[in-house]
Amino acid sequence: MTDPTALRAELRRLVEKQARGDIGRRDFDRQLAEGGVALVRALVSERLGDGERIVAEHHAVLGHLRLASSVLAEPEQEAISLFLTGRRLLRLRCRIIPGRPPTGDDRDGTVIDEVPIATITALGTRRRVRIGEVAAGAVITALALVFKPWLLITGTLLAGLGIAGMLHGLLLPTRWVEIQGPDRGADDVFRVHAMGRKSGRALLARLRAATAGG
Repeated sequence: MTDPTALRAELRRLVEKQARGDIGRRDFDRQLAEGGVALVRALVSERLGDGERIVAEHHAVLGHLRLASSVLAEPEQEAISLFLTGRRLLRLRCRIIPGRPPTGDDRDGTVIDEVPIATITALGTRRRVRIGEVAAGAVITALALVFKPWLLITGTLLAGLGIAGMLHGLLLPTRWVEIQGPDRGADDVFRVHAMGRKSGRALLARLRAATAGG
């Protein structure tokens, strides 16, 4: 199915089924992800020119955009899909809103933009310490030490868990690739997140070959 309107209707029916309890959570999550990818692929395909085709694609879901109003509520997330053709790299960004199907339009903040391959000047790898993990590990460790007289063995285990979290955040920073080119502000640079996944590696390999004239 490649018609965005039909795909939106199918996703809406899927969410309604899940709300009624007619589908299990695992199957729902899988079908929602597959349907969402099919929708963004269809939207991007509508923008392709004659003879232009997608040669690689990569999808990533980023961290929470904002705190939920309730600790029990799922916060919104941001999904970024990258599609590489022989001429350009297209990016589709949208919000994942809990309890609502992806729509690929203004309702979920969908934006599609692009960068021509000919204008790409470099691909730069960036790293950032996982501050959230380090902070969480520090809090767990501090609590374990403060309440150790009452927690006994559990306190030692919690302290070890907290230290492990801090080390993971410090020693394994978040990595991504920035696609550098002219006339793009710092807040609008194309970035390849989850670059260690197979689809991310394949897209970057093709992009490096294309920008090198290969």
